[in-house]
Parts: sequence; structure tokens; C-alpha cells
Amino acid sequence: MDRESYHNCCSLVKISRQSYEQFCSSHFVDYIEKDLSYSKFFKKYLLPNHPCMFSRKFTEDWKCRKQWVTEEGKPNFQKLLQQFDETPVPVANCNAKEYNANPKQIIPFKEFIHYWREYIQNGHSSPKGCLYLKDWHMSRDFPEHNVYTTPVFFSSDWLNEYWDTLEVDDYRFVYMGPKGSWTPFHADVFRSYSWSANICGRKKWLLYPPGQEEFLRDSHGNLAYDVTAPEIRDKVQFPHCDEACQPLEIIQEAGEIIFVPSGWHHQVYNLEDTISINHNWLNGCNVDIMWQFLQNELSAVQREIEEWRNTMDSWHQHCQVIMKSCSGIDYGEFATFLKIIADNRMSFLSSCSENNSSNYPRHLSETLATLGLHHAAFDLQRVAHILECMLCNEDFKRLDHSTLSSQPESLLQQIRETMLSTRGQHSLYQE
Repeated sequence: MDRESYHNCCSLVKISRQSYEQFCSSHFVDYIEKDLSYSKFFKKYLLPNHPCMFSRKFTEDWKCRKQWVTEEGKPNFQKLLQQFDETPVPVANCNAKEYNANPKQIIPFKEFIHYWREYIQNGHSSPKGCLYLKDWHMSRDFPEHNVYTTPVFFSSDWLNEYWDTLEVDDYRFVYMGPKGSWTPFHADVFRSYSWSANICGRKKWLLYPPGQEEFLRDSHGNLAYDVTAPEIRDKVQFPHCDEACQPLEIIQEAGEIIFVPSGWHHQVYNLEDTISINHNWLNGCNVDIMWQFLQNELSAVQREIEEWRNTMDSWHQHCQVIMKSCSGIDYGEFATFLKIIADNRMSFLSSCSENNSSNYPRHLSETLATLGLHHAAFDLQRVAHILECMLCNEDFKRLDHSTLSSQPESLLQQIRETMLSTRGQHSLYQE
């Protein structure tokens, strides 16, 4: 991040996002064909939360685009089998519905490839249905492969930084699916950003700006499963469907990378036999959206079990437990998440001012160094803002703070002290 970008956003308390109205009247997104500075991407797409597409130039050096793809541009089943053979992988059945998603099973990779070959030979059909290998943690399972590199635009990734620190999970995935496979209507985990690169094949994306999904709920308040289904136009089932704008319809070609902003609901189709790499990620630009999502999730849980409020001394704690089981995180873990992100940046700023080596992983040190001091300072300001919001939140106040692994008040004070102590040394605030 350059100094100008930092000064433009360092005073922001609440990030002001421009209207999404332009996307309701236009069916075009920006196409980035050549080099773009990180600062320009930050100002033009991250902060305003707008989608864009990167050309294949940005993936041309990835090993997987050579190793996993034939000269004809098709999945190279032979090479893939050599690499992954017996590896267990998650496979969804696109012809089955379980709640608002497709049920999954774990099968050996070679079994999926055998199915895929037969599916192609049978004219892209099978009595087993349309199976889709998705949400496979390939880079976690095979870290030594290094078949792609995360573009710098997406490298400020708090979500995977947190999970890498805990060494229990990540949000980096590989998808492999035949022509006709698809993903139902949804928004990404914690309302994170996502980026998705086609290694081979083509996808069709249907994107709706934030807020439009409210018009695509049925009479019971449930989100649509398939926004292209005929019943969507049934005013009895979906009383507000006519109020929704038309989706952005984007065709993604082989090698291209799509940036899907925070909270944009979408539905995705594989138009050909396709392999893609996808990361969910968030950072200082959209952590406020995550915090709002968590508040909404907790409110939904509270409404569901409101009738038991006066019968349970630990009602608020139970709401947090239920929320975590549904959403994957509660307020306590969110506080821990913010602490890890803040600690890394405070260590980075301190190590730069003292010319000491950092005590966190090399790849993280390199990422923070690439993004620069201004970005680390911006990140700390965003963490501080969310901590201030949490400390004013009535539901957060009700938690037993002695059970928290991190005390937000002390973390907030640490951030303020770090910003003050490094201010002059890094010239972060000089105009």
C-alpha cells in the first residue's frame, strides 16, 4: 500500500461503500488485462467492494496450468492420477439437495477420475448423477507441490493467516467438475471475499450485489436454492422476486481469475470440464462486514430460542454455542482472531523499527513486507475500530470475559501504544 492510499483511508471509522446500483443496470465488470498496482486494486475494488476479472496473464506461470492441463486445454487425467491417486477427496452430488446445498461424500481421487471419464464418454451423463469435487484442501494436503502462487492483490488474507497459525484448517480449495456441475445460490463463509482461477474450462457466474438476496427469499424467509428455477417467478412462493435486479452474468475463461466481493451472493456453473482454484479471504477492508454478519447470525439464533430466555441462566452463552455450530465461529473466537492478526502486525512494525527478525513464519513476514508498513498500520486501525465496536456491543458485554483467550481492552491499548511508538520511526503520519 502506498502512502497516499494509507492517508486516504486511515481516518475512516466506517468504510463508505459506493452504491451497487451501477451493477443493476449494467452487465459488465472491469477486465484487467495488464499489470495493476496493489494500491489501485485496493482503492478501486477492495474498499468499494466491487467485482472484477483478471486476464489469463496473471496465471500463465502457474505449474498447474501446465501440469494439470492437456495441450487441447482439457483436464490431464493421467497427470492428475500420478499426483493424487488414492487421496481422499470431498465430492458433491449436484443432482441432490440437502437443505440449501449438495450432499458430499469422501471418495478416493482415482474413483472420481474414473467416474469423470465415464461421464464424458456417456455424453456428460451418468446414473450416479453429476458429481463435483469441491472444497478440497489440496494445498494443505500437498504443501510441497507449489502448483500456484497467490496474486499479490489477494495476499492480505487474515482468514487463512489465522487458520495457518492454529494449524487446523484453511480456506484454500481446489474444484474439479464435469460440464454441467454447479454450485447453488450462496454467499461465501463469514461474508468473506473470494477469488477463483480457472485452470482449465469455462464457468458462468450469476452475481447479485449485497441486499438483492433479500428479494430472493421464499415466503418462509429461506434463501433460494436455484435462482434460475421456474418457481422463483411464483409470487406466492417468492413474493418479492420481481424486486430483484437481474444478476451480473459473467463468463470466465481458462486462466482468468474472478474477484468476488464480500457479501455478493452467487450461483456458478461449469460450462465445460473445469478445474479451478478458490480462496476465501478477508482483511481490514471487509472485517466490518464479517462483524455485522456475526451480529446478524447471533440475532437470528436469539429469535429462534427467545421463548427460553427466562428459563435459562446461561441463555446468552447457549446462543453463542448455537451460533458457532451454525456459523463456525462465535464472539470469543472472533476476538482471538483479531488478536492474532493484530499481534502479527505489531510484531512486524516493532521488528522494522528495531531491525530485528520477526518471530512468525517466513511466508507471513514476506507478505507483510511486500504490502508494507502503511498496510500494517491500516490493518491495526481496522482491528482497533472493530474492537471498539465489540466493547460497545451489549451481547459481547454479557460474555464471561474471564473465559476469553484475549482481553479486547488490553489488546486495544497495545495497538494504540504500538501506533504511537512507531509513528515517528516509520513516518506513517507524515504528509
